[in-house]
Amino acid sequence: MAVTTRAASASLANAKLAQMNINRDATDEMMPIKAGLRPRTAHPDQRSTLGDIGNKVSAITISEGTKKGNGHGPIKKEIVQLSSHQHKVLTKQKATTSLKSVSEVNNKIITQEQETFGLDLAAPTMPKPTTVPTARVHHQPSVPAPMEVESESDAFSRALLLNVQNIDANDKDNPQLVSEYVNDIYDYMRILETKYPINVNYLEGQEVTGKMRSILIDWLCQVHHRFNLLQETLYLTVAVIDRFLQATTVTRKKLQLVGVTAMLIASKYEEMYAPEVADFVYITDNAYTKKEILEMEQTIFRALNFSFGRPLCLHFLRRNSKAGQVDASKHTLAKYLMELTITEYDMVHHSPSHIAAAALCLSMKLLDGSKWTETLSHYSTYTENQMLPLMCKLSSLVIKAENSKLTAVRTKYSSSKFMKISTIPELKSQVIKDLAAAASSNS
Repeated sequence: MAVTTRAASASLANAKLAQMNINRDATDEMMPIKAGLRPRTAHPDQRSTLGDIGNKVSAITISEGTKKGNGHGPIKKEIVQLSSHQHKVLTKQKATTSLKSVSEVNNKIITQEQETFGLDLAAPTMPKPTTVPTARVHHQPSVPAPMEVESESDAFSRALLLNVQNIDANDKDNPQLVSEYVNDIYDYMRILETKYPINVNYLEGQEVTGKMRSILIDWLCQVHHRFNLLQETLYLTVAVIDRFLQATTVTRKKLQLVGVTAMLIASKYEEMYAPEVADFVYITDNAYTKKEILEMEQTIFRALNFSFGRPLCLHFLRRNSKAGQVDASKHTLAKYLMELTITEYDMVHHSPSHIAAAALCLSMKLLDGSKWTETLSHYSTYTENQMLPLMCKLSSLVIKAENSKLTAVRTKYSSSKFMKISTIPELKSQVIKDLAAAASSNS
């Protein structure tokens, strides 16, 4: 009994030992399979460039003997030799070609292993091929070079301006002189001259005559001088009177009221500190009340449609004096000649720019015989021949002022403030007499 038990124990031990050997052999046989499932990787230092990836792809294949046998034979690992056609397929041509080819090879290998060993191995998920967008280059049409804008100095010296000086060249650093716009401003002022004209003999058929107008203007010159107002205020006063009398019929009794009210409006327009209404009531010796002056102010506003932008002779004279580079004597004499015209009813229809140019040209001719240059012709827009008839009329006014009863302007310019310009001997020269004689013969 004991022997039988020992024999049974020995047989059981031998059976377990045999089973362990079998399991160990099976494990040893599976090792090559697991090893074959791991992809071969090259050494990092030997990694080739992306362009040669097709030459480095390897695959696992199962020999025919192993696939048909009972599974006890060794599994061989072979290097797949790729044909030339496969090399072309695997060669990178686009960003998605190589990824697609590698994915097909890996899926083929896994399918073969599943058929051989019955392994349920899921194919590795490969990223979906992405198409790299390629930017289309649109050829832009040839764009012409930007137009070269001539500088102010270049454009200024073009045709017909070869001998004209740029009188604003040194004023660019002074914003108050607006050198970039000054020519456009004076062009606009010449447009306003034609927009607000004074007609010839506009008082014809009215109770007020040209002589009454002259007396009123001479008296207003004295009022202007007593109030120490600006020169622009006087010229604007005369312009308002002429435009209002041209548009509205006024009685003789209201003429002085129109005069003082026009000076009140001009003072508000030009002066920093305009005289009060009570001052004009006083200067008229209470001939009109404050209420009458204010009512006449409203009447003038409505008649002229609140438009008081008609340019003045003084504006153009300053521009012409700068163009001619004249001295103070010539400029002052031109102012005296211009101011002689404001009392003359026969001169009201001449434009301010024409009077200013003729006055300066006559002043230059009397003092030193200076010529009217091309620069002056350009900026004044008048040639000497165009101004000659008006210069003759100015010469006759100079001679007439010596014996006239309207002495306000001549007395004003005989003071030292105005260089006593009305008393200079050149105003009695032969040049003045010849020009005045020509005016008399033409009339």
